[in-house]
Amino acid sequence: MTLALLVCMLITAGTLVYVFYLPGRLYLGPEKTRVSYLRERKEAIYENLRDLNFEYKAGKFPDSDYQAMKTSLEEEAAAVLAEIARLEEAAAVPPLRNKKGVRI
Repeated sequence: MTLALLVCMLITAGTLVYVFYLPGRLYLGPEKTRVSYLRERKEAIYENLRDLNFEYKAGKFPDSDYQAMKTSLEEEAAAVLAEIARLEEAAAVPPLRNKKGVRI
């Protein structure tokens, strides 16, 4: 009985170590920035517009639905492009500093 209990405890401990052990160095991939996220979002919106256009030409959408969805996607794309431009412009302009070198 005690041998079976000891074996169960060893198996449980081994399983827990195997499942929850984290190695010293983890590769987390490249750091995502807001601009990279927005670029991915822009590509997704453009792909959705291409798909919508294809499906409209295939006769799957009536004119009113197509125009509403197209307008919505175009507005979203414009907002994403404007934010990308704003973030890239802000990154290009160095921050202002006073005489002591402190950012203002």
